[in-house]
Amino acid sequence: MIATQAKLVYQLNKYHNERCQARKAAIAKTIREVCKVVSDVLKEVEVQEPRFISSLSEIDARYEGMEVISPNEFEVVLYLNQMGVFNFVDDGSLPGCAVLKLSDGRKRSMSLWVEFITASGYLSARKIRSRFQTLVAQAVDKCSYRDVVKMVADTSEVKLRIRERYVVQITPAFKCTGIWPRSAAQWPMPHIPWPGPNRVAEVKAEGFNLLSKECYSLTGKQSSAESDAWVLQFSEAENRLLMAGCRKKCLSVLKTLRDRHLELPGQPLHNYHMKTLLLYECEKHPRETDWDESCLGDRLNGILLQLISCLQCRRCPHYFLPNLDLFQGKPHSALEAAAKQTWRLAREILTNAKSLDKL
Repeated sequence: MIATQAKLVYQLNKYHNERCQARKAAIAKTIREVCKVVSDVLKEVEVQEPRFISSLSEIDARYEGMEVISPNEFEVVLYLNQMGVFNFVDDGSLPGCAVLKLSDGRKRSMSLWVEFITASGYLSARKIRSRFQTLVAQAVDKCSYRDVVKMVADTSEVKLRIRERYVVQITPAFKCTGIWPRSAAQWPMPHIPWPGPNRVAEVKAEGFNLLSKECYSLTGKQSSAESDAWVLQFSEAENRLLMAGCRKKCLSVLKTLRDRHLELPGQPLHNYHMKTLLLYECEKHPRETDWDESCLGDRLNGILLQLISCLQCRRCPHYFLPNLDLFQGKPHSALEAAAKQTWRLAREILTNAKSLDKL
């Protein structure tokens, strides 16, 4: 048994050093190329409208605010200034979303975003995005990369297609630090020892983002209050939780397997599903020794089996917001196909570690 485990860990390390590192290098190269274009577009936007200041910056060879959805799909979060005059209201009525309401006694004119405030005093995510979309469309025509970039039509999101190969969504957002959403108040569960009080305090201080984008739970509903809502996002908090042990290596292997074998019609699985299940696996195995390099094979198998279970039940709860289902709106046939393909993958890795050479 131990020899089998050791063989699997050896093969996974080899897979990580070859396949995962090659994927990482290719994506880093794409990001540099994509960020040149996006920065140029955002520079043009800023000339027209100084309230939309580009927050895309390179720190230690990483781009702050850049999320990789898949090797050809990216999201750039554009942080906006001056959320101060608004109260954050999160009553759980819209899973995964919250609203920003003008604080009592504050005049509209005190806000930098005065024309995007609704009659009821809410800062409308949809109105800000609509204005930003118009500005980006104009900037695309003027920027020095206009021959290789164009807007993606038929969506309320701000999406660029670059060199006919890559899609980048640019999402206006507010960073919220020092507060924690009520809808995530159940985290951490009192009976689960991970991640421990110090790390919890760090994560909560890190805060979350409010994004102006279409919400999972609102697809199909279009009442104005709902389209004024902002989507909660916890990427910095999640990254902080995955820092120690072999967690990052495990995520890297999962993303590579997804990109190579689980990029299926209907797009049932994104890298974010992998990250979510890794966080749940951390709760199931709370001791740091469970995340020693020698346990990489066990943790990977655990996550793949949990993924199959979620796909079969057609439900994958968000880690911080369990009322939000990350499979909402995904075609059942696509989830079924993904479950079968994940099972084939897990069985191959479990029964023959050397199969990783070909995966």
